[in-house]
Amino acid sequence: MADLLSHVLLAFAAFTAVGWVISWLDRRWVTVGMVGSVVPDLNRIDLLADDYFIEQFLGVSFDWGAIHTLGGVIVVSAAGAVLFSTRRQQVRVFCLLVAGGCSHLFVDGLKAWADGSNGAYLYPFSWWRNPTPGWYVSADKWVLILSLVLASGILLVDKLAT
Repeated sequence: MADLLSHVLLAFAAFTAVGWVISWLDRRWVTVGMVGSVVPDLNRIDLLADDYFIEQFLGVSFDWGAIHTLGGVIVVSAAGAVLFSTRRQQVRVFCLLVAGGCSHLFVDGLKAWADGSNGAYLYPFSWWRNPTPGWYVSADKWVLILSLVLASGILLVDKLAT
């Protein structure tokens, strides 16, 4: 099941491994990338604030589902980046949040869908729905197990290297 924990663990593994090559990518910046991997699932806020309620409040059509796209990741990442004080931090945070969000979308892109195509993850740049390889379904537990094993292995190697 590629749930929230799987996305966070995979982001931890990826950013920690990249941190071995990029000197400034230490633990605190890895954490920012891990937060980025959660960004696309912010579309679940519709469980608390329904789209219809927001539409009535704003007076325009609205859909939380747009957050679970590349455009949504970019907008939320930009909003998160302005919370940091220096320009260098803002650029790093933006890049790490987008990279984390893209890792989430990539993992979701491997999921099996009934019609054989993913969502329009490239919105607003494209409405194209890529054919999915269908490697797993949302209920598969092996994705979480694989994520745990990979993250544990990366953590072990990282601890041994320092």
